Amino acid sequence: MTDVLLAVGTRKGLFLGRRRHGDWEFSGPHFPAQAVYSLGIDTRRATPRLLAGADSAHWGPSVFHSDDLGESWHEPARPAVKYPEYTGTSLERVWQLHPAGPAAPDVVYAGTEPGGLFRSEDRGETFELVRALWDHPSREKWVPGGGGLAVHTVVTDPRDADAVTVAVSAAGVFRSRDGGASWAPSNKGVKVVFLPDEHPEFGQCVHKIAQDPVDRDRLYLQNHWGVYRSDDAGATWTDIGAGLPSDFGFATAAHPHRGDVAYLFPITADIDRVPAGRRCRVYRTSDAGGSWEPLSHGLPEEDHYGTVLRDALCVDDTDPAGVYFGNRNGEVYASADDGDSWQQLASHLPDVLCVRAAALA
Repeated sequence: MTDVLLAVGTRKGLFLGRRRHGDWEFSGPHFPAQAVYSLGIDTRRATPRLLAGADSAHWGPSVFHSDDLGESWHEPARPAVKYPEYTGTSLERVWQLHPAGPAAPDVVYAGTEPGGLFRSEDRGETFELVRALWDHPSREKWVPGGGGLAVHTVVTDPRDADAVTVAVSAAGVFRSRDGGASWAPSNKGVKVVFLPDEHPEFGQCVHKIAQDPVDRDRLYLQNHWGVYRSDDAGATWTDIGAGLPSDFGFATAAHPHRGDVAYLFPITADIDRVPAGRRCRVYRTSDAGGSWEPLSHGLPEEDHYGTVLRDALCVDDTDPAGVYFGNRNGEVYASADDGDSWQQLASHLPDVLCVRAAALA
């Protein structure tokens, strides 16, 4: 069985799991008493680099990196992510750390609050604000979602280093096809149930986007009410929520190898944020959203109240795929067979905010 690294960011530190020869061992907390809102595992070089966006109540947010699988961590002498003075604001939180594709081997993107995207060209040691998105004409009408005004998702295209898609709460999806020099809203078909105009050009509260591994123009989107698919790289979106117990939720992930396969964790409602039907179940589609099946073998059968947040569901790159999720009850679950069966890896952790996993050579 392939060795795997699992990183679990919580409200009170980072926990690292290693699967060796089928057995799991955990260490931590790293960054004790700090909330770890974002994680990245960069496997584009022989030595993986771990990235962590940690938030100290005393020192504020920062980005750390490790080149020895978490044995030691490094923080730049100057803040890695810092808003320029002209913006009149400061960094509140790093919501996303996304290593770009093989066409840009040293590029890492950071999505932040208050609604800024940053780009690094040195594997996450220093970042620069992507000004074209910050200066977008629509920005003055962006409003914070429940978690703040956040660039929380970054999707890059391995075929084209200049193609970048981001999701902003609550401004919607924006796309660039010129490496971030210009941006356009890309929300056609995504409904906004809380606005008088339910189909605005922007203003959607998108919760997460995942990219299909085979058809890179196919994207899956979990909205604040609504699950959607795009077959044209986000230009238009189609509702695929039929068959789910609820189309509200936060997290989505795509299978790392199989096309048309994606995962969700449905939540009852925005005013009742518990698992749909109070059942701990991941839902999987194998036909790009044409149908959905619940995956629960090995998961708790009794009433369950652990909400899975937007970055707390992920896959690794093994075959069959490992699928992982953590919840606000401090539980972490894993599947080593595409989601067909599950085991609990951890319990009684602090509130789980994000998870990332990768196979180790």
